[in-house]
Amino acid sequence: MALREFLTRHRIGVGVAAPAVLGLSAIVAASFALTAQSPETRDTRLTSSVTECHDMVTISVAGRNDTPNPETTAMLVDANGNPLPAALSGDHRSEWVDPVVNAPADDVDPGSYRAVYVAYPANMSSYEDSVNAGVANTKQVMREIAQACPDTRFSIVGYSEGADVVRRVAMEVGNQDAGPEGNYGIVNPDSVVGVVILADPGRAAGDGTFPGAQNPNNPDNFDQVYGGKPISGEGVMAGTGGGFGKLNGKVASFCSEGDLTCAAPQNISLLQLAVNVGRQINVDNLEREGLTPATGQNVAEVLGRIAMTAFADIAAQPNWMASDETFLTVLLRVSDPNYKPGQHTPVPVNSQISTDGMSPLAYLPQKVFNEIIGLIVTNQNTIPVVLSDPYQLTLGPNHTGHHFDYWRNADPENGQPLTSAEYAAAWLTQLAKQAQAGEPVDKTVKPKTEDVQAMYQVVDEAQAPRTATATSTSKSPTSTPAPTSTTTKSDAAVSSTSQAPTSTSSGSTSSTTAPPSTTAPSSTAPSSTVAPTTTAAPTTTAQTTAVAPTTTIAPTTTIAPTTTVAPTTTTESAAPTTTESR
Repeated sequence: MALREFLTRHRIGVGVAAPAVLGLSAIVAASFALTAQSPETRDTRLTSSVTECHDMVTISVAGRNDTPNPETTAMLVDANGNPLPAALSGDHRSEWVDPVVNAPADDVDPGSYRAVYVAYPANMSSYEDSVNAGVANTKQVMREIAQACPDTRFSIVGYSEGADVVRRVAMEVGNQDAGPEGNYGIVNPDSVVGVVILADPGRAAGDGTFPGAQNPNNPDNFDQVYGGKPISGEGVMAGTGGGFGKLNGKVASFCSEGDLTCAAPQNISLLQLAVNVGRQINVDNLEREGLTPATGQNVAEVLGRIAMTAFADIAAQPNWMASDETFLTVLLRVSDPNYKPGQHTPVPVNSQISTDGMSPLAYLPQKVFNEIIGLIVTNQNTIPVVLSDPYQLTLGPNHTGHHFDYWRNADPENGQPLTSAEYAAAWLTQLAKQAQAGEPVDKTVKPKTEDVQAMYQVVDEAQAPRTATATSTSKSPTSTPAPTSTTTKSDAAVSSTSQAPTSTSSGSTSSTTAPPSTTAPSSTAPSSTVAPTTTAAPTTTAQTTAVAPTTTIAPTTTIAPTTTVAPTTTTESAAPTTTESR
């Protein structure tokens, strides 16, 4: 690399203590600021710095138990050598998100594009605390990269629990106001060229795939129709959603019909109340230990706190008994972890029954009637959802649940030729090409065939070792280490004893993937589309509520677009094997 290009890419100036020598490798990077620290506190050979600038960086936020571990993963450092809660893709691998965020790397020059994974708790010890930490860490990483590399463009990608993080970050970025000098607290919204959200729990009823876009079938900066049918319902935490401000038109929020995390029916107020409770209890302990005195106390404390808050909320409304508001409505409001006393506007008094000076008990019959009617009306769909086995529907075994549809939901007959993951990968690839060329975003560009195929050529060598090195966090009885995959807040939404999926299978882009007859799933690529396994996202991975399946299949990546991959599994104690034909 020429000296001028080296200095330009690294933005070396007075903000850096001394000239830096930074390799393009994810594991060989050092700077003067790092070497100034003692060897005992930081091994500079194991880190990469944000001063290694790129034309475009994708900020990736994976789901539950699928994020970098600072204890074992090479992490990023800022311009002064301080550790950041993030790791380069490749240092950390996600079988779910990798196919989307790594696709652009094959179509641009080395060093022009990188994907970064944000580290955050990504657990269910306290869902809300976990998501809030993810939001804070994501903003910190974006801010540090933008300060070191002001010309870098950003895309942001999140799946499952990470989708909640990314949506909240995108809302903040897009709704920022510039300071007196034109600076932004996080990053300039104009530098964010694309946001991909897979299974957004904050999705509002009626929201399309591309919020705020001029054309509801594609984002404003990518003239390729996504297609598909409108999705019914709303996210299980629809109240946490909102507009994306300056990012409207640059957001793709993919949701699959039947995925209750983002497409839950309306009028399921009791289930929504359970979701709000689940956001505050330690679901991880409850799932591991069952209902014990300790876990029971945790649940009781949360329920007691919600009840006391509800009574305090009612007490703050002197005319509450004369209003039509029900106690269930109050519980739903105060059980939201973001509830703040005093911010609620009291409901109007029912003029038909209001009389000055009347005792509050005089309103009791009407209040009881309202409670009964309200309970029935707001739970019209609760029983149908419960009878449909919501956990299996969303997080079914062998990844048959709709929460994993995004890697197999191509539906050419209904105008959706690409899966959600394929479409997102092609979109980010085009944005990365434009960033490398220094061109403004072209709003009329459609993906070429090689752009779509590029998503399949993703870290071919790096993908395979994941099953041999990843540590499973499940209760799987198998002796074979399984890659840890993601679940979402839907764990709390549809089951208080959910289990993160831990066994994986090869991904499929086919819309007609046959369910496995045994523990070994199989997927066949249709000859008219691209290779099924190169999205690296499993379509039939085991998901259980208590004990994870006993076999795992390492995801593989193929190059030829019509290659068929037939994964084969061994017995419970045998290591999984995959046969790849080229």
